[in-house]
Amino acid sequence: MKLRLTPLQGIVFALAFGLACRTAQTGSGSALPSVPPSDSASGPIHLTVVGTNDLHGHVFPQRITLRDGTSVELGGSAIFAGYLANIRANNPGGVVLVDGGDLFQGTLASNLTEGSVVVDAYNYLQYNAAAIGNHEFDYGPVGPVSVAQPGMDPFGALKARISQAKFPLLAVNIYDAAGGERPAWLGNDGTTMLELKGVKVGIVGLITLDTPRTTNPINIASLRFGSLAPEALSAAKMLRRRGADIVIAVMHAGGKCTSRENPRDLSSCSLKDGELFEMLEEIPPGALDAIVAGHTHQMIGHFIKGTPIIETWGGGETFGTIDLWLDPKQRTVISQKTEIHTVIPICSRVDETGSCDLRKLREAPDPHMTEATFLGRPVVPDQKLAQLLEPARERVLAEEKRKLGVKVVQELGRNRNGESALGDVLTDLMREMEHADVALLNPGGLRADLLPGDLTYGDLYAVLPFENTVATVTLTGEELTRLLQAAYGGRRGVYQQSGLQLTVSRCGESGQVKTLKLADGKSLQLERRYKVTMPDFLASGGDGLAPVLSSLPPGRIDLGTSRELGLRDSVALFLQKQRREILPPKVGRVKILEDAAQCTSSGS
Repeated sequence: MKLRLTPLQGIVFALAFGLACRTAQTGSGSALPSVPPSDSASGPIHLTVVGTNDLHGHVFPQRITLRDGTSVELGGSAIFAGYLANIRANNPGGVVLVDGGDLFQGTLASNLTEGSVVVDAYNYLQYNAAAIGNHEFDYGPVGPVSVAQPGMDPFGALKARISQAKFPLLAVNIYDAAGGERPAWLGNDGTTMLELKGVKVGIVGLITLDTPRTTNPINIASLRFGSLAPEALSAAKMLRRRGADIVIAVMHAGGKCTSRENPRDLSSCSLKDGELFEMLEEIPPGALDAIVAGHTHQMIGHFIKGTPIIETWGGGETFGTIDLWLDPKQRTVISQKTEIHTVIPICSRVDETGSCDLRKLREAPDPHMTEATFLGRPVVPDQKLAQLLEPARERVLAEEKRKLGVKVVQELGRNRNGESALGDVLTDLMREMEHADVALLNPGGLRADLLPGDLTYGDLYAVLPFENTVATVTLTGEELTRLLQAAYGGRRGVYQQSGLQLTVSRCGESGQVKTLKLADGKSLQLERRYKVTMPDFLASGGDGLAPVLSSLPPGRIDLGTSRELGLRDSVALFLQKQRREILPPKVGRVKILEDAAQCTSSGS
């Protein structure tokens, strides 16, 4: 909608626009968010929903040094605090700060403290609520063991974080599998209520139904996860009966859109694919007044069936906002005034275009960096929060800099949708390390590329951030064939592997194994048993492998939980002992046929 402005209003708008943040992009396609007017006694009530998602432990910023020696940072909780301070100054008493889940797992800082450092930061930032994400279950019991053994509490680490948090962690659709009741240790019914400017705001949390496939299944074996649409609708109705004027969903489930130019143009959104979009198809318009989503690590800043929704790429690099205006008497949202600002970068210094994209800045010949501003005020990193996190930072830095005594000769990259040099190197190492016939790694298990140079523990950690153990599974040739059909037949990308030659025929995002041989070109013997090594996440049935692995006789799966070292540290120790340069092997072990005609319904 275009606004018709009087000359005086035009001057005011221009002044406000000039004070806007140089680092933000808005969902409407205009360059920058304007400074909204303050609430008046009779005017609409202004609330700002600030949303983050998929932090994955990134409480510290990414840093690079430019060619001229200038240091640039992207992300980090202390810098984000500077943005929050400006937002709260701009709308005093009217800010709702929420997160779409997956607070933990993925950085040394988070994993060394089992998420404690993240909760410290969120407490300081005064979050109002966060969704429970699938990776919140990754740490399992309190202590170094990440998969619960008999007598251990599989939710021990998460219970500790719930107790530590000054904000509720929410998921209304979690139940005990046995009795169907809600687990008491969650400490809430999956909802919370707060009051801002006289408006009662209900918040409902939701968690993805993919959770059993995207965390270690052993840790959540006693839980059941309810369907999103009926749970969201029921909770929203309940909150309104309790007096909520508006209801916001924080959900660890999302979708995908590729353009943020116009928030009402849904042509770039995959509306037929994604739990978020599926849920909205099943609930009536207006059931939810706003949604902060997560899990898919995709950009969303759109109105879908009239509901404003934001999601960012995660990693603590960006955030989004939804500005709501409510009728002061009816306490209902004036939908035509709602504004979405999505993927706002978090940085203290920007170039002349207002960007702090580290990849672009690294290649720029002579970037001119200036202090970032947001909503007409300088972005000032919060030094008190930085000091609070300093002990964890020092511990992390010491580990990151530890050299492993080997050199990476050339860059080793990932490829979620095909064979990769990094995947080949790591699966070869695993197979050699375990004296196995075959090694497998799931497509989402590799989270960074390896750059040339002396390999440090921090480099390896960035690649393998999850606390997996080294598992071994004994499979017959027939069972291995079925396992690979399950692995490549889903929508999870291309598995990295060693010990085999595969031809995979792909139909869209799913595939079918057409030919399968050993690395030496020999055929698999259907009755012979093969030793296959993989992360315990896969051996436990993650990523859709459960139907095959659950049929194996007892004793054929060793999850490696009794080992002293996990997968990442086992690889690090093996490399240190080998003391050899890391070179990419010859590619060609996985051949992808893109011709859809090659696909059949069998085996998919």
